[in-house]
Amino acid sequence: MRKTILLVSGLLFSVSTQAQILDVIKSTVKNQTGIDLNNPKTTTTTPTATQQTPTKNTSSINLGSLTSTQISSGLKEALNLGVTEGVKKLAVQDGFLKNEAVKILMPEKLRVIDTKLRAFGLGSLADQGVKLLNRAAEDAVTEAAPIFTKAITTMTITDAKNILLGNDNAATIYLQGKTQSQLFTAFQPKVKASLGKVGADKVWTNLISKYNTLTGQSVSTDLNEYVTNETINGVFKMVAEKESGIRNNSVMRTTSLLQKVFGAQDRR
Repeated sequence: MRKTILLVSGLLFSVSTQAQILDVIKSTVKNQTGIDLNNPKTTTTTPTATQQTPTKNTSSINLGSLTSTQISSGLKEALNLGVTEGVKKLAVQDGFLKNEAVKILMPEKLRVIDTKLRAFGLGSLADQGVKLLNRAAEDAVTEAAPIFTKAITTMTITDAKNILLGNDNAATIYLQGKTQSQLFTAFQPKVKASLGKVGADKVWTNLISKYNTLTGQSVSTDLNEYVTNETINGVFKMVAEKESGIRNNSVMRTTSLLQKVFGAQDRR
């Protein structure tokens, strides 16, 4: 009888110990994997969190009755307006000079010249130098139109949908990515010619020479590259301004297509 009791006790102890060990294993598995062995589930095809939250897909956003062609045409029309108006405003006398948003100042490394020349009573020479930089930009900016036109024409329907549902300057950024290097290539020789045409190269040579003589320093800069980049920046600022206006101000949607396309954008 005693042997039986001991045997049963041993078995009970063994079972209890095994149960404890099993509980530890189950707890460890649950903590490490999230799987509860006490409540096993059959395998399903439930999507993961990543699958449930896909990246933004413009095709899944309701744009009302708009067709892909209307979206593409509307974006192209908006960009054409921005480019046409922007270039037109910049390509006239004082288009850059009298517009504080795009006015070309002295190159940063030469701005100390402005202060020194004015201190020596040569402020008019400094003003003339800045004026002629802007005159060169106003003369060169007309080169932008055909480059922009080509980029706008080749916009795809997918590009247009992404742009429509993008930020206020999404179309401008798209255009910048497509045309930046082409604009620089086209503008640089034009700017160089324009600097010579308006006499900016001679004025700046004289200006820098006087500064170097008065201060005993030796400064120089590539005015052609500087004005080229500033001209391009000015064009994109004007395009971005027009784009933002069309997106946020219904009064600036001057055609039925713009009203329909960007009206749908308002409801997204």
